[in-house]
Amino acid sequence: MLNPFFYIQAIALAFSQIWANKARSFLTALGIIIGVASVTAVIAALSGLRTRVLTEFESVGASRIFVFPNRPPNAPRNVYPFSAIRLKTPELLAIRDQAPSVRAITPVTSLGLEVRSDRVRLDGVTVNGIWPDWHVVENRSVLLGRPFIAVDEENARQVCLVNDKAVRELELPADPTGEYLLLGDRRFLIVGVVETLTLTILPSANTAEIFIPFAVAEKLQPRDFFFSISAKIYSPELADEAKAEIRTILRRMRGLEGDDFDTFQIAAIDQFITQFKALAAGITAIAGGIVGISLLVGGVGIMNIMLVSVSERTREIGLRKAVGATPAAILVQFLLEAVTLCAVGGFVGVAIGQAFAYGLTKIPGAQLDQAEVPLWAIALALVFSAVTGVVFGMFPAIKAAQLDPIEALRHE
Repeated sequence: MLNPFFYIQAIALAFSQIWANKARSFLTALGIIIGVASVTAVIAALSGLRTRVLTEFESVGASRIFVFPNRPPNAPRNVYPFSAIRLKTPELLAIRDQAPSVRAITPVTSLGLEVRSDRVRLDGVTVNGIWPDWHVVENRSVLLGRPFIAVDEENARQVCLVNDKAVRELELPADPTGEYLLLGDRRFLIVGVVETLTLTILPSANTAEIFIPFAVAEKLQPRDFFFSISAKIYSPELADEAKAEIRTILRRMRGLEGDDFDTFQIAAIDQFITQFKALAAGITAIAGGIVGISLLVGGVGIMNIMLVSVSERTREIGLRKAVGATPAAILVQFLLEAVTLCAVGGFVGVAIGQAFAYGLTKIPGAQLDQAEVPLWAIALALVFSAVTGVVFGMFPAIKAAQLDPIEALRHE
């Protein structure tokens, strides 16, 4: 068994060899450095994106259910035309009245209309038709004025809500309540200003928004118009129960029986969170594969330079064996040199990756201000670097340990 002091001496000698051949050592470890730096930077970016998106999902609310029309897979359009699969107002009302897990519900339909204020005209602005419960479902408060109320929907009043971006783009007064907008050829009274959500997962929420009562939007749409349903349930734990209730109601109202395909789709926020986590994990695994290839290339370089080192130091090996060094001591010496070189490359790669991660947080508009290299990624990178040193340094180390001392001393 080797003396513990021997290992300290061997590592010190390894560092002296690296320092004595700085340029060669750097070029040898370049594959390790690039691989570790790239994977830590990618993981930092993914970590920042994952944190941001999950935070935004939480801000949207985990107690959300969405319902969309949906054609069965590979089904011909003539068998399942849009008029047959589209959601209908009676179905919406049935869900509201018969699904006990649903706390609030709203239809959402969009119209592209020309919008005119006294000073500005905008073409193709998205105008959304909603119910008053939209405020509860979306958890978006009114900053000025009032929200929609039941009488707006019941009487199909020509009133509207705008967000602050619409106020700026239409050059409306700071408090636009009481002002009028022309939406298409109809005149709407602005009754309130809703807060704007800045979301990565919903970029459309970052633009000018105008909302009108759903009953008015129905009149402005063709007969078979599209709308989706957004609902809020009492708690995230009721998501499966709420989906089952909605599915039962829609299948009954659509006359679907037995093995008939659902002509609608029901999704919950938790599904999107699970899908996003799976996607992030997949991308991280791909990044791990990339670093694996980089470490493989770097490992081949390590093996090559260690073989050169064995060749250069053959006489030194013969001399050490002549004065009593065992094959195990020679093997450990060269193996530790390979591991040390890889570990140094790993440390440098991690440092560069950390610098990249910091740079990502400073990129304007990249929305990666939470990018950081997690500790597990740093530990994994260093462990993989050391393992690469062991795997690719073993053959040169064995070759050095097996040299005949007499032949080694004769080597020129």
